[in-house]
Amino acid sequence: MSIPTPPRLLDLAGMHLLREDALVCSALEFLPTELFPPLFMDAFHGRHIKTLKAMVQAWPFVCLPLGGLIDLPHVGPLQAVLEALDVLLAQKVRSRRCKLRVLDLRNTGQSFWSMWSGASTHGFSSLGMAPVAEQSSRTHQPLAPLKIYIELCLKKRTLDNFLTYLLRWMEQRKASVHLCCKKLTIFAMPVENITKVLNMVQLDCVQELQVNWIWHLSTLAKFAPFLGQMSNMQRLHLSRIHMSALEKQEQQEQQVVQFTSQFLKLHHLQDLYLDSPSFLEGCLDQMLRCLMTPLDHLAITNCRLTESDLTHLSQCLNIRQLKGLDLSGVTMTDFSPEILHILLEQVAATLQELNLEQCRITESQLEFILPILSCCSQLTTFSLCGNVLSMAIMEKLLSHTTGLINLSEEFYPAPQESYSPHGALHLGRLAQLRDKLIEIMRDLGRPRAIWLSSSPCPRWGNKTFSPEDPFLCHCYMSA
Repeated sequence: MSIPTPPRLLDLAGMHLLREDALVCSALEFLPTELFPPLFMDAFHGRHIKTLKAMVQAWPFVCLPLGGLIDLPHVGPLQAVLEALDVLLAQKVRSRRCKLRVLDLRNTGQSFWSMWSGASTHGFSSLGMAPVAEQSSRTHQPLAPLKIYIELCLKKRTLDNFLTYLLRWMEQRKASVHLCCKKLTIFAMPVENITKVLNMVQLDCVQELQVNWIWHLSTLAKFAPFLGQMSNMQRLHLSRIHMSALEKQEQQEQQVVQFTSQFLKLHHLQDLYLDSPSFLEGCLDQMLRCLMTPLDHLAITNCRLTESDLTHLSQCLNIRQLKGLDLSGVTMTDFSPEILHILLEQVAATLQELNLEQCRITESQLEFILPILSCCSQLTTFSLCGNVLSMAIMEKLLSHTTGLINLSEEFYPAPQESYSPHGALHLGRLAQLRDKLIEIMRDLGRPRAIWLSSSPCPRWGNKTFSPEDPFLCHCYMSA
């Protein structure tokens, strides 16, 4: 165990070494481990390229968190490090000091650099950033491929200079270097360029995928094989997948199968968010049958579903441990209330968040599910905004949910009686109804806070009322 060097001596030693690139290169084999990070930072910011390359080749940590130092759109600093890695990868026998196996280009590691500036290793062993014990002899065993971690956000139509340079460098080194990405976000990039990037990525490293762009179903079908290779996926978020009116129904059915069959390979999926998946109408069961693990969160929003779809959802074994269920924007007016009751019954023991905004749910449907809703003992967040509810049904709703002691965020529509026959909101009438609701909740005997809103998303609306009494429920209303 080495004796820590006082910080002031580290600074002086670093300044002395950086005056002579040749001196630091020859001294790396004997340099105290705690001197590497601060000296690397000085060499990096001072553009001592030769020293920088030599330090990469002798790096005494498993991980080099370079992303915490560089501005990724600029290629220069990365180029120097990759050139050093080329030398390292070509060596049959590594320096006894070098333990580098991971180059982290994500925007992480700032705490590593600041911590090592104070010459402390506390808290970094779990990140692969603590020094590794040196071996007395050099190893001749084959090394596992070097891993490069990066966060990919494909939001431009063309690849930027940084990503273009990195991918070109990777092309010749796929056997010895693995490009790993835990979070992949896709915006406006054409599928051809997306394919070019994904062909270079170790797709089994991807744990979260977000597609935040309008895709046709045919594009999703082309992307599906990549999705199936993301075997460690935990969270999947797809939005606005549209169907083309020009394609035949048989072709669209095949494309749906191409997508849904990939779920058979996702054995770690926990959270599934599908916004505007128009292609699922009438065939939700195809996807549900392919789910391999119980989900924690499920969102199917802003699309049409059939009563049969909801029936299949209520029968799916892999939703019975749901913590979050979001069906906002799915019209339920014509659905049998029994199906809604069965669906909530399946998730009542674990459900924490329930979103039924803009579902056009009727008062008779809501009244039918109130008994099972009152059994959702873990419920913390509940929203019915965007539906039409009278004061009478809201009083019943508040009565049935008063026993849900974990329920802390409630979002309800402004009562139907606060609107004119022409649909105009009367704020004065709304204030009176709010006071009546406060009185109702006072009589129920439990302090609680609710939002009343004329918009479907009160969490981002403006508060128009905020009563002061902390014992009473606070009815916030947003326009």
